[in-house]
Amino acid sequence: MKTMLDKATRDEIIQRIHSLNESCVAQWGKMNVYQMLKHCSLWEEMVLGRQQYKQSFIGKIFGRSALKSVLKDDSPLRRNTPTAPGLAIKETNGNVANQKATWISLLREYEQFPEYQFIHPFFGKMTREQIGCMAFKHADHHLRQFGC
Repeated sequence: MKTMLDKATRDEIIQRIHSLNESCVAQWGKMNVYQMLKHCSLWEEMVLGRQQYKQSFIGKIFGRSALKSVLKDDSPLRRNTPTAPGLAIKETNGNVANQKATWISLLREYEQFPEYQFIHPFFGKMTREQIGCMAFKHADHHLRQFGC
């Protein structure tokens, strides 16, 4: 399974990010390209431990089994998967180039990714390996959303 902990996988995702521009249109969902880039940057900040969100009640009930299901194979995330409230982007306009650079910078931090106690707002506690795989699936999901 692909993981952001692998340099070749990170490089592949970064190349796909470089192909995005202001005229890219989502093939599904409600976000524009700026909102997607900002959302993905916030997601990486959460995973890197810079922002914390409490696990939802429904996540405490179903999160562990959902995580197991999502990470069972290489299949991509389903379209229109719900977003944690803190990661939903309301503003519609922003600097796409700056947001791309921010996301890429955050992805490069996986090279030195430590083992630490991370609690996802839905899935709950995740290991370093689970985070690496989920980070790839999340990035891949949104890049496919915009045809990249």
